[in-house]
Amino acid sequence: MSAFISLLVRDMRIAVRVGGGALMGALFFLIVVTMMPFAIGPDLGLLARIGPAILWLGALLASLLALDRLFANDHDDGSLDLLMMGRMPLELTVAAKAIAHWLTTGLPLVLIAPVLGLMLNVEMHAMVWVALTLLAGTPALTFIGLIGAALAVTLRRGGLLLAVLVLPLTVPVLIFGVAAANAAIVGPAPFGPPFTILCALSLASLVLGPVAAAAALRAGQE
Repeated sequence: MSAFISLLVRDMRIAVRVGGGALMGALFFLIVVTMMPFAIGPDLGLLARIGPAILWLGALLASLLALDRLFANDHDDGSLDLLMMGRMPLELTVAAKAIAHWLTTGLPLVLIAPVLGLMLNVEMHAMVWVALTLLAGTPALTFIGLIGAALAVTLRRGGLLLAVLVLPLTVPVLIFGVAAANAAIVGPAPFGPPFTILCALSLASLVLGPVAAAAALRAGQE
């Protein structure tokens, strides 16, 4: 467990030091939300209705922004080989890296979403529900992206391949995240079913993502 915590802390420090975690994701999230009112127009009612969808789409793109570097730096400096040969199971190793990525990229998006929602004329009490859906759904985005990052780490222009592989798999998370947020704000559909499915997607990706990513890394090193 000490090795797991050490790797988690190490990846978090690297993400914060190079500015590739919270800062880059938050700035991209801010740009997406800021540009939408200019594209849609000054219709405040429309902005309020589609505000949760805009926030979810921005969070999706921002959370995937730095995934292509999740294993690339370790692959370039040779530390990925050391991690694969270490005593800690590779599945736990990639899980620690994914958790560190979510803590430095996904969690800040959840924290700043209520502030950015005000720019979309979403009421503050409604933003509590939107932030809750983001908190439940962004781990799924990270662990699904973990698989694509592992597949693309040994390939040239892996960032393009990562987007092609990961974005279709994140569509269910986006659908149920927006559905839960809209159900909580405007109804009439109940909030519970889509939110429960969203939590189930995150739990399933938490279990399956590290296993699939570890298998992809082993196959890439052969």
